[in-house]
Amino acid sequence: MTEPQIVFVRLKHGINLGAPDGTPTQYFFFLLGPTGRAAEHLDTLSLIARVMSDSEFRYELGEAANPQALREAFAHTIARTAKPSDEEEKHAAEVAPASGFGDGVRQDLRRRLPHYKADFLEGLHPKSVSSTLFLLFACLAPAITFGGIMAEQTGNHIGAVEMIAASAFCGVIYALFSGQPLIILGGTGPLLVFTVILYEICGDYDIPFLPTYAWVCVWTAVFLLILSVTNASNLMRYFTRFTDEIFAALISIIFIHSAVSALVAIVVSVYSEESRDHDAALVPLLLAMGTFYLASNMTAFRRSRYLHPKIREFFADFGPSISMGMMLAVALFWFHDVDYETLPAPDSFRPTLERRAWFVNLFDAPVIVWFGAIVPALLVTVLVYMDQNITARLVNSPDHKLTKGEAYHFDLGLLAFLTGACSLFGLPWLVAATVRSLNHVRSLATLEEVVSAGGETRERIIHVRENRFTGLAIHLLIGCSLFLLKYLNVIPMAILYGLFLFMGIVSMKGNQLFERLSLWIMDTSLYPRNHYTQRVPHWTMHFFTLIQLVCLGVLMVVKVSAVGILFPLFIALLVPVRLLLNRFFAAEHLAALDADEIPEDEEDQW
Repeated sequence: MTEPQIVFVRLKHGINLGAPDGTPTQYFFFLLGPTGRAAEHLDTLSLIARVMSDSEFRYELGEAANPQALREAFAHTIARTAKPSDEEEKHAAEVAPASGFGDGVRQDLRRRLPHYKADFLEGLHPKSVSSTLFLLFACLAPAITFGGIMAEQTGNHIGAVEMIAASAFCGVIYALFSGQPLIILGGTGPLLVFTVILYEICGDYDIPFLPTYAWVCVWTAVFLLILSVTNASNLMRYFTRFTDEIFAALISIIFIHSAVSALVAIVVSVYSEESRDHDAALVPLLLAMGTFYLASNMTAFRRSRYLHPKIREFFADFGPSISMGMMLAVALFWFHDVDYETLPAPDSFRPTLERRAWFVNLFDAPVIVWFGAIVPALLVTVLVYMDQNITARLVNSPDHKLTKGEAYHFDLGLLAFLTGACSLFGLPWLVAATVRSLNHVRSLATLEEVVSAGGETRERIIHVRENRFTGLAIHLLIGCSLFLLKYLNVIPMAILYGLFLFMGIVSMKGNQLFERLSLWIMDTSLYPRNHYTQRVPHWTMHFFTLIQLVCLGVLMVVKVSAVGILFPLFIALLVPVRLLLNRFFAAEHLAALDADEIPEDEEDQW
């Protein structure tokens, strides 16, 4: 033999060979070569060890169907992990951060356009189907719920039909043209509160609501466009994991609270009546908890020892959709005679307020409104800017292993155009929805199980199918639901509450704030071995967590208080709070607690 030969073997099922981390071994490399070339063989083995530490490469190994795909996986990984040349480093320094007028938008386009075709091709996968079915109802239910609440509090000027139409239109445009198509647009609580306050002000001063609302939308679109071309999203570099964890925790708690409070309200309303119907209280609880239980267990089924791996993967991917279907069948066939609340969908596609036309005439508003709308538009702009960029930052987290790059500036500009278009038809404001976007990412993720040095197992994302197909399909189906509104009335709201509960709890996974909170009641000798428990004194770690918890509590109080309209300003105040921590914590401790991603040495600590 004159040349080295490498044989790669991928086992159908991993086997336990006594690895220190307890993880089954699935990949084998056999190196055969001539004697006298030990240095060359060691270099080859070193290269293999280096690329095997890359999660994206391990994903490509699992997907490779032939030797050519294996060679391409090696080439991709070596090119991706190679040290950049001096010229490339110089170019990177020149383009980041953007400083000139419109530079950020141009950089986003240069970064994302080469992947545009691949964004559709990557969507041709079974995961896309499961993600679409799951997110369809996860997006449709809040749209109808928010729309129903808005109709009740705005005199039917904006309702469920307008919310569904806006979700479909904006979602399709965003999926086709945005820089980060994994983001899902939707209505949010703060925007709903602001719309209701604006409606009440218009009523107090006898000003037509929809034309005034439209002018606020127009000015908001102008301000968002200015922020986009002036690279205002560069300010997001001052937002760190400290802020991200608090914001994500808040949104998760809102989803959980919404589900639990709705179920409690059902029970209270039933038992407050003289003629109590116990079934009307018990059945919604069964449907909600059944949906939550089935979705949670099916999602975790990929770690089961039973059935074929592909069947386990199928149940894990389609778990939320299957659980909803099963509980809907239970409701229709076993509890059809029980009086429970169903999805409040309208009967036909028309404006919620019958006497109004779809098109809103801006000139129906008094002249003073044309310019007076600037003040409320500034507040809406701050709210949309914060919601959009923080959600985009959470989606683009290094923990998600996304490879195609972000597009903060361009997406903010696209949102400006969508906001302006919605203003002309009296459609509600939409912005990046945190929980729905994070669940979208997770539904498209391929996970691997990691065993820590302490024997604990956890799931880690190794690849996400970044595509436009799922977002496009989700919102096209939402648009189609406008012609099937009367059939949506059969879906019990309790099933959707169970789905909300599932989404809220699933979005907590990976949030280190909740992980560190659990350490408060844990035996210190049993703390997991990770980068912050090993590098930061325990009292310092707990004090950092306490500060985050206090900030979270303040945001929750502000959101439900009379000054809820100032909610985005309080989120912005998290930045100076984080900067103040530099005075009270050692730099190396903050670096561990506020790290953007898990250090490599923790992943390979054994």
